[in-house]
Amino acid sequence: MKEIVFYFQVHQPFRLRRYSLFDIGNHGRYFDDAENARILRRIAERCYLPMNALIGRLIQRHEGEFRCAYSISGAALEQFELWTPEVLESFRELAATGCVEFLCETSMHSLSGLFDEQEFVTQVEEQRERITRLFGAEPVTFRNTELVIDERVAALVEELGFRVLLGEGADHLLGTRSPHPVYRPRGTRELRLLLRDYKLSDDIAFRFSNRTWHEYPLTADRFARWAAAAQGPGRCIGLFMDYETFGEHQWADTGIFQFMEHLPREILAHPQLSFATPADFAFDPFEGGELAIPRPTSWADAERDLSAWQGNAMQKAASEAFWSLREKVLRAAESDPELLSAWRRLSTSDHFYYMCTKYFSDGDVHKYFSPYPTPHDAFLCFMNVLDDLSRRAEAVKASSVSSPIAPSLIAPRKAR
Repeated sequence: MKEIVFYFQVHQPFRLRRYSLFDIGNHGRYFDDAENARILRRIAERCYLPMNALIGRLIQRHEGEFRCAYSISGAALEQFELWTPEVLESFRELAATGCVEFLCETSMHSLSGLFDEQEFVTQVEEQRERITRLFGAEPVTFRNTELVIDERVAALVEELGFRVLLGEGADHLLGTRSPHPVYRPRGTRELRLLLRDYKLSDDIAFRFSNRTWHEYPLTADRFARWAAAAQGPGRCIGLFMDYETFGEHQWADTGIFQFMEHLPREILAHPQLSFATPADFAFDPFEGGELAIPRPTSWADAERDLSAWQGNAMQKAASEAFWSLREKVLRAAESDPELLSAWRRLSTSDHFYYMCTKYFSDGDVHKYFSPYPTPHDAFLCFMNVLDDLSRRAEAVKASSVSSPIAPSLIAPRKAR
């Protein structure tokens, strides 16, 4: 028996306004609320609302046999609450079916697990509380930003009490092994690692509308046959992808919604196939044994590494400047909590992704997602904002040091 595990990533960053050198010191309005609201409403109309309605119909039509999972970043959830509360309500309706699992991640879709352990724990705990409050169940499964994992991240995830971790079935990790068994990351004891079948996942997420692809057009029955023909040990066929695949990256006129409408029926027509969520594997045996993950692996680009966010000098300089500011902002936040909120929004991995200078096919993907004319523009805007945020934090610190102590708070000197 093979289990199809659909996991959908839902995320929208707080994009920055064009913050120039002349804005530094003049205002702290870093985020382009009008543009963020416009983009969110567009994607809600094209993807979130119609796709959630479709998922609800599929669950009802197949009497609970269709199951899937979501990870919704805290950044996206905040924007839903601000600008599209009907989207949040539609996700809560899916949660009420009992057939949808909601995963945990870092609240701001950050790479904190690689740079600052304390910040990672803080963001994870914040997100865990939010998911539990909004969807009525404490998450069992953890999905790190962009599926970035290594052995240190896996150990942290286990220490935080999660039972299941998701990762990329990268060739450099697996060699000739299958991505379908449950693995145990080296250095952990009971943590289950489920891997993405990148070929089958990308057939939907990237190749579906590619008219030059030799398998175009992809039909639901053909995809189901490919899944049924999957060889090797293990029962988890991980189909992990961005939720925005449906209606935003692959437009409705490509037939992507019709494909998804028919896929559960075609999958369930094969007696050796069914659907599951990651939590269904929380107590499975480690069929794949131990898996070494000595360096960070992600689901991004051909390299499946960190080069999408740390591949050039601009990205590294921006990361170093950003993470070096944390302690200063934390101290200032005692007087001005808004500074910490802004800093955390800046931790979102997208800001560093926009600075990527790759070329060819991966470069085209980066350009598609970036709101900037060039990676250098992204770098300058981010660093200008960071400069202003640093100055504001310094001003708060200076103000607190120089502020006189109110006489009523000064204890009287004891008589000698």
